[in-house]
Amino acid sequence: MPSRRLERVSELVKRALGEAIRREIPVHQAGLISVNDVEVAGDLRTAKVFVSVLGNAQQQKTAMTLLGESRVRLQGLLASAVVLKFTPQLRFLLDDSVVRGNRVLKILDELDEPGARE
Repeated sequence: MPSRRLERVSELVKRALGEAIRREIPVHQAGLISVNDVEVAGDLRTAKVFVSVLGNAQQQKTAMTLLGESRVRLQGLLASAVVLKFTPQLRFLLDDSVVRGNRVLKILDELDEPGARE
């Protein structure tokens, strides 16, 4: 269970990165990128950033490539936005939980339709 301090730092990093990504990476090229969660290590030196990309498969691939290429710049923007002893080294991971959740909701909607139980 992460400490209260780590939770606050993760939330600060999440908000700052979301804003930086919104400004730095064009939506028309990479789709809509949203930061779903950030897991900061206990020593504040590394952070896993879980992102989801609204767009087609090519845009998702492009988004992950652009995030990897922009990692150092985004870390610099994070360092100027959030004052920490160490600026965490970022690692971007594609989070498909939103897609899975939408698929489950669609299945539930199909079950609720009249005639689906026949």
